[in-house]
Amino acid sequence: MKKEFIQSYLKNRLLRPRQVDREKIKSMIKMAEINAKIAKTIPLKEESATLIFREIYESIRQLGEAKWLVLNYEPLNHEISLDILKDMDLKEKLMLNSLTRFKKIRHDANYRGFMVSVAQAEEIIEFWNKCGIEILKIILKEL
Repeated sequence: MKKEFIQSYLKNRLLRPRQVDREKIKSMIKMAEINAKIAKTIPLKEESATLIFREIYESIRQLGEAKWLVLNYEPLNHEISLDILKDMDLKEKLMLNSLTRFKKIRHDANYRGFMVSVAQAEEIIEFWNKCGIEILKIILKEL
């Protein structure tokens, strides 16, 4: 992430400096992995799509928070937790463009009572399978 963005986040109190806590980061990554793994075992149907989407979204958000912690920062607003992931160099880098839309879908489900469709849940599962696992491995290497 560019230094000017980090400085802006610090100035606007969206981030604060933190010491690297390797055990906390490892724990967050492990929980994100377990949470997504369990969510994927739930049979995907109209009634379960929202639950599956939210849980995998939360796993992705936790990876963003872990990435910030590796860089010695703690996000104070979950809005920016995903922003750090958008700069990562992944095999399926174009899929990172979906993160903003995922955030909106999750917001609508949580705060506006919208149901997540089976297609949207399938999309976030695909994102996790293609990008989430790779992000997880990159962050672990950076520790």
